[in-house]
Amino acid sequence: MTIKEFLDNKNKMLDRGIVATPGDRDRLELFANANNGSNDFLLMQMAINFGYKMALEDVEEVLL
Repeated sequence: MTIKEFLDNKNKMLDRGIVATPGDRDRLELFANANNGSNDFLLMQMAINFGYKMALEDVEEVLL
């Protein structure tokens, strides 16, 4: 498996999760503002997924 294939597989995994991964920071912030402090577990998981997505994108940019 190449590095590119590995990174692609990890990115696809984020799209198939129970909790949607926000496409960008603006969408994450919109959700955070819209939920008014309720459903914090979901917001936390979305933030974790988004951070993971950003890290994968940075690794891909550096290595490829």
